[in-house]
Amino acid sequence: MNAHLETFVLRTTLTSPFGRKARMAADVLGLAERVKVVHADTADEDDTLRQQNPLGKIPCLVRADGTAIYDSGVIVEFLQQVADTERLLPAGGPQRIRALTLTRLADGIIDAGALIIYEGRYHEAGAQSERWLAHQRGKILRALATFERAPPDPVKSDAVGIGLACALAFLDKRKPVEWRSACPQLVAWFHTFARREPAFERTRAPE
Repeated sequence: MNAHLETFVLRTTLTSPFGRKARMAADVLGLAERVKVVHADTADEDDTLRQQNPLGKIPCLVRADGTAIYDSGVIVEFLQQVADTERLLPAGGPQRIRALTLTRLADGIIDAGALIIYEGRYHEAGAQSERWLAHQRGKILRALATFERAPPDPVKSDAVGIGLACALAFLDKRKPVEWRSACPQLVAWFHTFARREPAFERTRAPE
């Protein structure tokens, strides 16, 4: 099957930061019209998501032949191949390794924030582990400090910028930590990136 011609189904929710990362990547690459977003319920045992991705996690990209691709980082790589470009990630060399490292760092902000949210969602207040919560907050704050020291290029919509923008939007919405006062350079980067990249606004979840 020719991936350059086919259409795809993206199983996600509009509020998922990782799903937004995949949707933004598709938009930036000019593939948004070929990616149909179909809602997935990760808590529903009867949702076909669990057949498409055995982990039952989103986002999950389903090809025309039923082949599934996950997680968001792999989806971004695949979409870049479909678009036949290196716009999101370099094809090789030290620049690619650096970009992949930073994309994983941005992903880690979301992962740690989600674990904080789940701790509050699945444990009563008296049963929550403050040590665990502090551990996750530390991950987020150290990652943010790394980006604060060297923010990405705000006029470059690559995988690093897309992933970081989705992570910061997630922090603003879910508030697992307060980050803006300690990261003025990152705040400025985020404002510039969000203002100049139309895909950021187009992928914003409805209120």
